Amino acid sequence: MTCLRRCLRVLLLAVLAAPLLTVPPASAATNAFRGVNWADARDNYVDGWVIPTGLTAGDSYDVVRTKADGIITGFQQQLGANTVRLPINPPSVNSDWWARYKGAADSALAHGMKVIFGYWEANKDGFVDDVTAWNTMWDKVTGDYGGNGNVYFEPMNEPFGYSLNSWVSLCSTWLSRHSTIPRGRVLISGTGYNDNVTGVGAASTLSGTLLSLHFYGFWASDTTRSAWTTNLSNRLGSYSSRTVIDEAGAPMTTGLDYSAGHQDGNTFTAYFAATTDLARSRQMGVVYWPGLRSGDTYSITRQSGSGLATNNASGVVQLRWGWGL
Repeated sequence: MTCLRRCLRVLLLAVLAAPLLTVPPASAATNAFRGVNWADARDNYVDGWVIPTGLTAGDSYDVVRTKADGIITGFQQQLGANTVRLPINPPSVNSDWWARYKGAADSALAHGMKVIFGYWEANKDGFVDDVTAWNTMWDKVTGDYGGNGNVYFEPMNEPFGYSLNSWVSLCSTWLSRHSTIPRGRVLISGTGYNDNVTGVGAASTLSGTLLSLHFYGFWASDTTRSAWTTNLSNRLGSYSSRTVIDEAGAPMTTGLDYSAGHQDGNTFTAYFAATTDLARSRQMGVVYWPGLRSGDTYSITRQSGSGLATNNASGVVQLRWGWGL
């Protein structure tokens, strides 16, 4: 009987342990990212230095840092943001602008913010412009900020030139080259215009990374929240828990009312309500496009003195709702 009890006990322990061995750990929610894009007035697709609104090419590190202090404080106080997504490209990083431009990231980090560095190409063909220069850029950026747990890296913005397989291959090579960076601090863009994460989410070589999705109201003409919810859900598949919507935005300077009761019936109000509702319910991060960009009707803030003012109070309320605030 002693032997039988011992065998049964071993068998029971094996059965109890089996799920721990076969079920992968669940991914954490991404709603810790309450973010905004700080963008170049020319858009971030520039053949030269990217210079976010409010900065100038002649600014020293100290001037960038001082200007950024006002803007970052504005993002925090006016919106409740805790993340800023900053554009980079090889001309910006592989030059003396980088030593000065870093003042923007350093300001955000000093304010307790997360920073996402994302690469924008110049040719607008959906491909990395120059792989050698791109690698040099990322070696520099990860070398400077790889040790800071509040900095995240997005190898490329909107890689629409690549097939799924070629994009996964390029990202896998990036991960191998920068293997000291924890995968949980890398955002892999969805295919196309970052518009679908199901393919990259299923790629085993990209396991453990975060995923980046873009979603915009000009991609369809629906005027109901339900239609937009279906649209967004299809792009996410089963990967919401790994996904940060790091571009989503709507007109904020045209007088639209995003408050409850005014959402269905208009393409943009329905889209923005559906996006923020789904993000809140699935605990996904949202990085609004743009938090600040002069001349952009989607910009949710504008410069005011050394700080910021908001462009649409109802839009801010809806964005904060999506952030879980």
